[in-house]
Amino acid sequence: MKLKTLALMATLACGTAHAQTVEVRDAWVRASVQGQMATGAFMKITARDGARLVGVTSPVAGVAEVHEMKMEGDIMKMRAMPALDLPAGKTVELKPGGYHLMLMDLKAALPKDSTVPLTLVFKDGKGAESKVDLKVPVSVTAPNAKAEGKAAMEAHKH
Repeated sequence: MKLKTLALMATLACGTAHAQTVEVRDAWVRASVQGQMATGAFMKITARDGARLVGVTSPVAGVAEVHEMKMEGDIMKMRAMPALDLPAGKTVELKPGGYHLMLMDLKAALPKDSTVPLTLVFKDGKGAESKVDLKVPVSVTAPNAKAEGKAAMEAHKH
């Protein structure tokens, strides 16, 4: 089965009468091997009206958290974040070396070409909580990385 770009429009029903739309694109989870206790999940999230990503859960992991990696002096540091701001209409990319989701205390290996259920938890500007359920492909690299690399190589040939 070929991995395809995961594009999902999810309308989140909030506790009030209005709805908020969040788009999740290019989601993937890095494959893991037996005995590996953690891996990352990556995606692009756009919240039409703005929101905060306040949590993540998955049945494949004992612990799932929103994380940030950044340079502090000469040292790359990773830390859990209580929330990730999603400014209205702007895409926030969760990627290796930056913001990402950590899946820790893995219950089993996550083999390439399998899928992982993830539940993303959002809060809107009024504090109303919403959830989006995803089935995310497991891959060794970002699903579109090979296609982008191949297109760049083709462009250099001409």
